[in-house]
Amino acid sequence: MNKIVKYILIGLLILGALWAAVFFIKSNSKEAITYETMKPFISNIEKKTVATGKVIPEDEIEIKPQISGIISKIFLEEGQKVKSGDLIATIKVVPNEQSLNQARGRVRNAELALNNTKIEYNRNKALFDKGVISSQDFNNLQLQYDQAIQELENARADYQIIRLGSAGGSTSANTNIRATVDGTILEIPVEEGDQVIQSNNFNDGTTIATIADLGKMIFEGMVDEGEVAKLKVGTPLKISLGAVEGVELDAKLRFIAPKGIEETGAVQFKIEGDVDIKDDVFVRAGYSANASLVLERKDDILVLPEALLQFDRKTDKPYVEVATGDQKFERRDIEIGISDGVNVEIVSGLSESDEVKVWNKTEPIKRGEEDEASGESEE
Repeated sequence: MNKIVKYILIGLLILGALWAAVFFIKSNSKEAITYETMKPFISNIEKKTVATGKVIPEDEIEIKPQISGIISKIFLEEGQKVKSGDLIATIKVVPNEQSLNQARGRVRNAELALNNTKIEYNRNKALFDKGVISSQDFNNLQLQYDQAIQELENARADYQIIRLGSAGGSTSANTNIRATVDGTILEIPVEEGDQVIQSNNFNDGTTIATIADLGKMIFEGMVDEGEVAKLKVGTPLKISLGAVEGVELDAKLRFIAPKGIEETGAVQFKIEGDVDIKDDVFVRAGYSANASLVLERKDDILVLPEALLQFDRKTDKPYVEVATGDQKFERRDIEIGISDGVNVEIVSGLSESDEVKVWNKTEPIKRGEEDEASGESEE
């Protein structure tokens, strides 16, 4: 019985040794990775940034009334093109009762003063004709009489302006709202029956319409503080519109804000650029847009794909592995310059003849391992 147990234990040990040997051989029989190489090459690099913003008219003119009242009629609609002087709307004057009463009282006082002055003038004129009073005294009376006439005319004119909106009874001067520039009506924020307030020293007044020339547009956007120092007025821009696919407009940078604005913890600077509007593209005010700006450009320089770079864990300096023989490589520290995110400039450390290791190549998965992995995922 003891011999049987002994033989069983010996058999188990032999089977375990065989299994371990098979596993070791199988695990070490995987094919070694063959690394490819790539040579540096001569190319151009542009370092770009993208500024987000919108396209807006260069000038937007707000049309405001010169008298308070109620919108009685609107003759045009948003989107229509207008010429300077075109009638947009009319206003019905609703005078203030207190102001109207004061103006009416002023007219009455002027009439009374004129009647009294007229009586005195006629009486002294008869005396002057008879030579009783001097010419100087009569001239003073003549002046008072003329001033009384003028005061009455002024009082009546003020009364007419308060009651009707103009001095001559015609309302074309103040109650007719007309375009002051050529352009397109962007917005009419009022409707017929709305009450409007005149523009004066204490109030901006109610906007009747907003007019702009859609042929003169600018790009307005923001750039990060880390890039604004590299920008210069006159730098060309490429504008892409979110609402118009496949269209790219040329622009030129015309303004860089001297003061930044903090947004979500980062300082942003406003920029503006004159946009060249194409004849076959209709650009609406307020389209969202992206502007591509070239921060730096170098031509005919030695470059390498940025994916081939490695970085030292301690110094964080870049290096590559250069081939010295068949699948033999050595480390070489390099100095790099500008990058466009794909290729990077090689300042020193490499030449065009060097073969750089493609170090991040992954090992191919065998068919059996792939089937086993897919079976485990299905479970």
